[in-house]
Amino acid sequence: MTSLYPLKFKTIFKDKIWGGEKIKTVLGKDFSPLPNCGETWEISGVKGNISEVAEGALAGKKLTKLIEEYKATLLGKQVFENSGMEFPLLVKFIDANADLSIQVHPDDALAKKRHNSLGKTEMWYIFKADDDTKLVSGFNREMDKETYVKHLEDKTLTEIMNYEDVVDDDVFFLPAGRVHTIGKGCLLAEIQQTSDITYRIYDFDRKDAQGNTRELHTEEALDAIDYKHYDEYKTMYDKSKTNAPVKLASCPYFETNVLKCNTSIARDYDNIDSFVIYVCFDGAFSIQYADGEVSVKKGEAVLLPASIKNVTLAPNGNFKILESYVPKSV
Repeated sequence: MTSLYPLKFKTIFKDKIWGGEKIKTVLGKDFSPLPNCGETWEISGVKGNISEVAEGALAGKKLTKLIEEYKATLLGKQVFENSGMEFPLLVKFIDANADLSIQVHPDDALAKKRHNSLGKTEMWYIFKADDDTKLVSGFNREMDKETYVKHLEDKTLTEIMNYEDVVDDDVFFLPAGRVHTIGKGCLLAEIQQTSDITYRIYDFDRKDAQGNTRELHTEEALDAIDYKHYDEYKTMYDKSKTNAPVKLASCPYFETNVLKCNTSIARDYDNIDSFVIYVCFDGAFSIQYADGEVSVKKGEAVLLPASIKNVTLAPNGNFKILESYVPKSV
């Protein structure tokens, strides 16, 4: 059996009604012949969108086939025991050239009941934001279902949404149930559970190229929404720290750090029982491990198998990456 190594996958490009050009102009990823690109799926185990290895001895292999062959060696013993043949995380880049719909995702229990699927908890790292960019995360006041429905019916939903000003390097954690939308001008990386279940609540009455409005999921969303108001929606962290991991998100589904480095940094994963995903959104670096070296540049994501426990991340000038893995169950 071929030895595992840090794996890159072929990008899956998605054109969207709200997509733009930054996937190409900022990340250098050619999405032709699509008219635009709203999302790229960099590592995906979603049915119908299974990632395929791009380079090396395993090139052409589907992620599902890798899991079937390598099991815990790829995923980690506990991850494999909990997730089985389903890869637990989905990694995307998203370019919002217009506001996305206001939407919500169900939690595990509701998604299982309705769709036989996982729920969708996610996080966003905004690495490029235009001037005056905003997004929506949650409500701007304490809410209940009846009040929410009245605003929806009166077309005043935006009045109760919590709008956040957005700048480069902002982070938002969005547990399942939180109403949200990505605002025009955001280019971001998204780490999420493996799920494609979205309830679209409001789409600003826009129409597609054929003059059709998009489907709304008004009733389905009612039992999925968390109506509670929270004091803080944006994740606060030390943006100035370099050459050391800074924690951004920690939940049962994933832990994510950001690393901003201008010198080599050693990473020891002996204490986790999981694969690791690197998402590079600025600069370039190489992953040095016992059996070799893999170069990574802006716009690429890499899956480090669980069997590779010690690496050195060596910069080519400098780099910024997200580092994500599945935490141990308690």
